[in-house]
Order: sequence, then structure tokens, then C-alpha cells
Amino acid sequence: MKTTDSHSLRVRSAAGNYCVKCERGILRRAGAEIARLGRFSSVHVVTSPNVWRAVGEKVRQGISARMYARVHQFDDAEVRKNLKTVEQIARRLVRAGADRKSLLIAVGGGVVGDVVGFVAASYLRGVALIQVPTTVVAQVDSALGGKTGVNLPEGKNLVGAFYPPKLVLADPEVLRSLPDREFRGGLAEVIKYGVIADSRLFGCLEQNMDKILARDPAALEHVIRRSIQIKARVVSQDEKESGLREILNYGHTFAHALESVTHYRKYQHGEAVAWGMMCAALLGHEAARTPADDVARIVALVRRIGPLPAWPDVPPRKLFDAMRSDKKAKFGKVRFVLSPRLGRAKSYDSISEKTALCILRFGPRLLLRPGNVIGKCHD
Repeated sequence: MKTTDSHSLRVRSAAGNYCVKCERGILRRAGAEIARLGRFSSVHVVTSPNVWRAVGEKVRQGISARMYARVHQFDDAEVRKNLKTVEQIARRLVRAGADRKSLLIAVGGGVVGDVVGFVAASYLRGVALIQVPTTVVAQVDSALGGKTGVNLPEGKNLVGAFYPPKLVLADPEVLRSLPDREFRGGLAEVIKYGVIADSRLFGCLEQNMDKILARDPAALEHVIRRSIQIKARVVSQDEKESGLREILNYGHTFAHALESVTHYRKYQHGEAVAWGMMCAALLGHEAARTPADDVARIVALVRRIGPLPAWPDVPPRKLFDAMRSDKKAKFGKVRFVLSPRLGRAKSYDSISEKTALCILRFGPRLLLRPGNVIGKCHD
């Protein structure tokens, strides 16, 4: 990962390095940024109706001076993140005359980025892709690193490909129009970076969370950019998730199970990650000697982003079985990313089933208690 200027990062990838630009107002000159990549036979913006209503005019104005773009829209609900949607988009591209020299621009949140990224990876065996993330989760996480994919009924993101974009344009200004629930939930991914890689960022979030929740432009841009820097550094060192990149899954083993057992209808992704991080903090205390003070700080900061949908009324065993289907499981063993202390994280595959079930059974009760949440699990 190389810094090119105060607003740009270059991310290393085996398929070709690419630039991530994070700056307020950058969408107003999107056309000029895209033109630097060269000429394309056609340009196709793929987005959702809700996203296009919120930011479409800004995106259109930013690129129209330089090129003509066709706009394709699809339902970006998590339940539509599947192979059927991939087929529908690909067929629209065929009818629109997209060829191997065409460009796809994914404008939207994590679902749009993941689905359109997978379309780009598979359509005609690969066409150029630009990511324009419009949510907190997408800007700090899913738009970077080249992970693309869709869900199966058996689990989240089980079909996909590593396919890096040619460019990522992250404009914090578009977050002002984000619905409050989606904005707050997305901050869980920002907190994650403080937990796994930067205790100073975590402290900054503790001190400035009220400003961030109020969408103060300077405070928000600072934490978005710092999160992008961390993600870019990690994926540049480990593009295919063979080692270091696994730390980005802190809280996600729990989160993906929560999303799967509720059929992707109860939680937004960031909300599931928020629950997952609090459970991971408790599991860290049980299995990785995470200091009680660190656990309390993680839980307290996650709670500040707002109320979460309730823990599902399902047996702990069902959640644990969903974890076995997670793509991070290896040789039948569930893998967890835990934080031994704030600012550090690593993967563990030796957590006993008994301990994990204990967290799933008693963790939500502990987390709902006011005040101190630390307590030992008991069967």
C-alpha cells in the first residue's frame, strides 16, 4: 500500500494495482478521474433505485461531461444478493451491447459493490470495474480489497471471486443523505478497525463519537480515511486472505451466522457486525485473555452507535451450525478472530465448541445488562 497524496492510496494487487481516493466532493470530478484510466467502448452504471434517487444526479453530473453512461438499476436488498440477480444484470448488459472493453461502475452500498463486482469478474470473463461506495460499510470495507460475491441459502458470500477494481472513489459527502439506521450500523466497521489495528483510532472514536453521529464533516472524513488506510494496508499485504487479512473478519463469524439464521431480513450488515464484535469481545475474554477493561470499552463504544435489532430467538446450536458453513471455517473447525488487546487481532481455530456455545447462550444476556458486562460463562 502506497500513499500518493493526502487523499489517495495505491493498493497492491496481483491483477494490477489500483487507486483509492477519499475526499469530500470527489464525485463532482468523477469523469476526469475515470478518464485517466483510458478509453472504454461503453460505460454502465449499476446501482439501486434508492441509491440513484439519493446520489444519482451528483454522479451523473460528475461523469457526463466526459462520457455517456447507461444506468442499470436493481433491488439491493440483502435477500436479492444472489445468483439470480447476477444473471439478470448480466443479461441487461448483453442487451445493452456491453463488450470486453466496457466499464462497469458500481454505485451503492455493500450489496451493490459485491454483486456488481462479481458480475464484472464473470461477465465475458472479466470487464473493468470502478467502485463508488455510498455507505459507511462500503467506503471503509467492502469496496476495497477485491472481494466480490453473493449469498446462498446455506450462507453468506459463499459464491464469489477476488476481483480488484480499477479505481475506488469514496466521497464522504454522500453519507449525509444516508438513513440514520444505516449510517449508525455502518460505524461498527469503523470501530472494528480501532479494535484490530489502531488503538489510537479507537480512542479517537471514544472522544468524538457524538460529532461523528452528528455527521460532522471533518470528524467523519478523518475516521473514514483512517479506516480506508488500515484496510488498504492489510489487503495490500494479503490479497487472497491467506493470513493477515483474516483479522478484518473480527466479529464477522458471529455476524454472518446472525444474518443467515434470520434469512437476511432482520439485520443490516453493520448491525450484525455490532452484535458480532460484542460477542467476540466476550469470547476474547474467555479464550484469548482480552483484558476486562478492553472488553468493557469495546462493548460501551458499540452501544453508543445506537439500539440494535434484538438477538434472534433461535437455539445457540442453530447459530453455531451456521458458523460451520461460514467460508472462514477450515476442516470443519469454526475460526474466530479475537483481539488479545486493543489494536491487535489474530485468528483462533482452537476455540472449543463448548466455549462458543456458552457465549451464544449467555453472551446476549450479559450484553443487555447495564454497567459491567464482564462475567464468566457457566454451563
